Amino acid sequence: MTATAADSLAPATKARLPRQVPYIIGNEACERFSFYGMRNILVQFLISSVILSYVPLEDREGTAKDIFHSFVIGVYFFPLLGGWLSDRFFGKYNTVLWFSLIYCAGHACLAMFEDNRNGFYTGLFLIALGSGGIKPLVVSFVGDQFTRENKHLAKVVFDAFYWTINFGSFFASLLMPLFLREYGAAVAFGIPGILMFIATFIFWLGRKQYVRVPPATHDPDSFLHVARTALLSKQGEGRTGLYVAAFGGALAVFMLMAWAVGPSWWPEDFGFVITACLALGVLIACGGVGTSLQLERARGIHPDDTVDSVRAVLRVLIVFALTTPFWSLFDQKASTWVIQGRAMAIPHELWWWPSFLVKEAGQMQALNPALVMLIIPFNNLVLYPALRRMGVEPTALRRMGTGIVFAGIAWIVAGVLQLWLDGGAQVSLAWQMWPYLLLTFGEVLVSATALEFAYSQATQAMKGVIMAFWYLTSTFGSLWVLLTNAGVRNDAVTAHIATTGLSENAFLMFFFAAFAFAAALGFAWYARRYPMQDNYRTA
Repeated sequence: MTATAADSLAPATKARLPRQVPYIIGNEACERFSFYGMRNILVQFLISSVILSYVPLEDREGTAKDIFHSFVIGVYFFPLLGGWLSDRFFGKYNTVLWFSLIYCAGHACLAMFEDNRNGFYTGLFLIALGSGGIKPLVVSFVGDQFTRENKHLAKVVFDAFYWTINFGSFFASLLMPLFLREYGAAVAFGIPGILMFIATFIFWLGRKQYVRVPPATHDPDSFLHVARTALLSKQGEGRTGLYVAAFGGALAVFMLMAWAVGPSWWPEDFGFVITACLALGVLIACGGVGTSLQLERARGIHPDDTVDSVRAVLRVLIVFALTTPFWSLFDQKASTWVIQGRAMAIPHELWWWPSFLVKEAGQMQALNPALVMLIIPFNNLVLYPALRRMGVEPTALRRMGTGIVFAGIAWIVAGVLQLWLDGGAQVSLAWQMWPYLLLTFGEVLVSATALEFAYSQATQAMKGVIMAFWYLTSTFGSLWVLLTNAGVRNDAVTAHIATTGLSENAFLMFFFAAFAFAAALGFAWYARRYPMQDNYRTA
């Protein structure tokens, strides 16, 4: 081996894992346990708590679902705030630390105010703010700790992140329902709070060793600046794009004003969360269409590759929009499926059922992270190679569309189980394993693939924008659930459901399955016309 070759291999040989990385991994493991620990017991707690004592007994399940999905909307909306504060003002370390303290305060509120509505809701808001605020920062903060000399070790750390997320979720989903049952809400919500305090403390311990990248300076070629230039430029004929964007802005303001004033024609069930999400959706849709119509006017003012990158982001947004129905199905495993499971019989008589451990329907949620850890290597090592040998290339768009279909199939199975329950049969909780398996398989195909796809379509400068919009897909997924729940409170809708001969729960399960299949058809239509890009960086 020549001296030059030996020198080139020396950095890789001598490179070691940054000493500060274990602090971040430890923080992530405890934080994920704390989040899923409280999230996965929220619905069953609310249904039987004094928090909802003002709600008629027959309406408590629906109200609990509304509260849960409003919480999820906040969790996936506040990453926009956390990312902006970090990038423009405080940097990642300070933003994560401060939002983590808010997170801890939220957990404390849940544990202390289990019988106080305002205190409990304050806790949910603080957790949504804290969890959402740190969500886009921790992974990128890990990336900041690596240099060119040890970047080959980054994959090891990101794999560890993946395992800690699912590890924390598995044990939290398995254990917290038992603590809620045996020791009450104060303990069940207090334990995740203790874990979040430990997570924050571990993160703080590494403060003197972290590499802290300062906040970015003002970027004149950012996504929003390019969009603004395109909309306001007077070059070319007509200003259709500006009019479309302005219409969206005016409509968003009108919707918020209608909610605030409360005229008789405004739907009574459209509270602030639904209205704000609808206004945001209108703003993004009209702003995106308007920008797309006039984007070429930004050339000459901004670099051509930046303009092309904005165009790529706008195309990816359509793909993301078509995945929002998937999230409306997926996130209901912690609400609708838990409620369904409470009506099922726990099969203690089955020889293989772990009766010593699984005693609550809410514990079935632990199947999701456990299956994720099995399905991903199965797909990569068995399924995808087998498909390629058969001449079928599992492209990113094909995987995502198929994942949406599997989510729909999962809800058909759940609907059949509901029909059995409605017919008076005693249904074993073990049957819920099939919907969980199908839904988790769909999750792996959609969630893991979507970020891979989006990163390949956007240039380096736009990857942060892509991540922000990706989090919003879960926000709008829960919006569809809130809109559907509001719809079934309408007398006309309730009367129509009655004519089908189905219970409301069964009808909604088949409705969401159809919603997923319709989204999959739209996804397939757009995927066939999508111009694929390749923006992976060169070695």
